[in-house]
This record gives sequence, C-alpha cells and structure tokens, in this order.
Amino acid sequence: MGRVQDKVCIITGGASGVGKEDALLMAREGARVVITDVSVDAGEALAKQIGDQAMFIQHDIASEDGWKNVIAKTTEHFGGVDVLVNNAAILKQATIEETTLELWEQVQKVNSTGYFLGCHYGYMAMKARGGGSIVNMSSMAGIGGVSSFCAYSASKAAVAGLTRSIAAHSRFQHLPIRCNSIHPDGIKTPMVFNLPRDPNKPSTVRDGNDAKRLMARFCEPTDIANLVLFLASDESKFINGAEMRIDNGYLMWAD
Repeated sequence: MGRVQDKVCIITGGASGVGKEDALLMAREGARVVITDVSVDAGEALAKQIGDQAMFIQHDIASEDGWKNVIAKTTEHFGGVDVLVNNAAILKQATIEETTLELWEQVQKVNSTGYFLGCHYGYMAMKARGGGSIVNMSSMAGIGGVSSFCAYSASKAAVAGLTRSIAAHSRFQHLPIRCNSIHPDGIKTPMVFNLPRDPNKPSTVRDGNDAKRLMARFCEPTDIANLVLFLASDESKFINGAEMRIDNGYLMWAD
C-alpha cells in the first residue's frame, strides 16, 4: 500500500476499461486521482465510488482548451500534477485500401494529437511541480503494424516516437520528468470485443487450438494497471523512454 501516496494522477479515458482499472488501483495505493472522459455518467459514478481522493472532469482529449481546463482544475483542486496517464483512444478497423481521409484524420486527432496535447500541458505542469511521470498507452500495433488497423497502427507508432522525444528532452535538460510507453497486444475490454464483424470475411478461428492461441494474446485490464502503477511510482525512477510490451511474447516465433 502507498506506492503512489499523495501523488496527483490524471487518467484520460478513466471511466471504463483499462482507465478505470488504473484509477481504482492508483487510488488504492494512495494517489489522488483525476478521471477524465467523454462519458459523464460513468466517470462521475467512478469518482463517487473512489471518494474524496478522486474527481471527474468531462474531457475531449483532442481539444486544446479541454486540456487547459483539466490542468487548471487539477491544480486548483489538488495542488498540481505528478502523473499523467494518456489512456483514452479510439479504435477503427480499416485496411489501407479501406481507410478514408476522414477516418484517418479522426483517429490521428484523438490518438496522436490528443496525446501530444496531454504531454505538452502535462509536462509543463510537472516542470512547475518539480518532476513527474508520463505514461503513454501505445500498442503492439505501433511496433509491428496490424493490417486491419491502418490509421490506429500509425497513431500508436506516433505515440511511441513522441514518448522517446519527451524522454530525451528531459534527460538532456536534467529534469526529473519521465515518459514511457506501454505496448499491449489485445486487452479484454469492450472497445476490443465490441468491434463489428464483417459477415463476408471468414473467421480465422478454425478450431480449439486456434481459439487458445488467440486468447493467449489478450491480457486483463489489471495487467496493464499494474505496469501503469509501477511507472507512476518512484520505484521506476530510472526508467525513461522505455517501450514496455505486454504481449505474452507475441513478436517471438515458436518452433
């Protein structure tokens, strides 16, 4: 207990899925948690569940004014920002042939520009505070690429590059602000399992062994939250610019 005692942590997309698990775990470990999301009812319910050490702010991460508002309200209510977890994202299924300019720009606006804005304003708030930790949720799609998620893969690769740039800047400026990225493969969340299925495309799951191999790629939201907690805590004070995979060895070939 107390691994992030009294740290002020902003978690975007915190009303459900991985973000919710992050918020609950961080709060149990002593953090004061700011939950931001576009889903007001779920966000307010979670903040109420956690209690006085949590607050909810309605927030579109693609909005610069939205980020200014989140930082200002967090500073006013809790005194500053120690941890930023850029977790909110959208997932759109489309290959390079199927991806329209409209879909591309929609995904980049949230997953790439939204993370840049969070890092930009979060970094300055941490600099005023004297240090901090930024945790960016990327994806294995940003490392290996996924044919059916063209825009998403590109956006998550951008997040990884942004993370490395911030880490390098902090190091060269001798500032105690760390920035790391997490790269899951599949996560058991509604965003993943509620993707529409194309009835004209055959399933790649042919038998029980295929199903087992598929599910071996999916982790629980708590698996992500445990790593987020570690990166937010002082236990990881010398980890900066790391790309941390949670993929059960997906990129490794079996004999």
